[in-house]
Amino acid sequence: MPKKLSHYDRAGRARMVDVSGKPATRREAEASAFVAINPEVLAALPQNPKGDPLEVARIAGIMAAKRTAELIPMCHPLPLALVDVDLRLCENGVAITSKVATTAETGVEMEALVAVSVSALTVYDMCKGADKGIEIREIVLERKSGGKSGEYRRAK
Repeated sequence: MPKKLSHYDRAGRARMVDVSGKPATRREAEASAFVAINPEVLAALPQNPKGDPLEVARIAGIMAAKRTAELIPMCHPLPLALVDVDLRLCENGVAITSKVATTAETGVEMEALVAVSVSALTVYDMCKGADKGIEIREIVLERKSGGKSGEYRRAK
């Protein structure tokens, strides 16, 4: 039997989940994304006239994680203790990872996913002048810990 979706009331209307009765505990989440870029564009990244695409994307991801509740309607605003975004050049693109942590009544999965998503979009924005065919792929939750549902680790 599938789990009940918590963001709907009995009448089927969207609602924010009441987390006021939950204990504030340490919660972490990690997410990843991949931006497929052709090798010629990758080789030209150091000469990007807009600046270092990876550093701009890293900062954009951090900023986005902190604003998740403004972007996703039913997300709770959370005091984030850590937002770490890493971008790594690969032969066929850019691998992006995020790690987010808080001590709160609800988890930070959405913050981790928003961080990698906005980082990926920023890489696209910084490089679109050289190639409009860049692809954003594989935005996934890798791991989460804490809370009632406990540990989750994505199967590889």
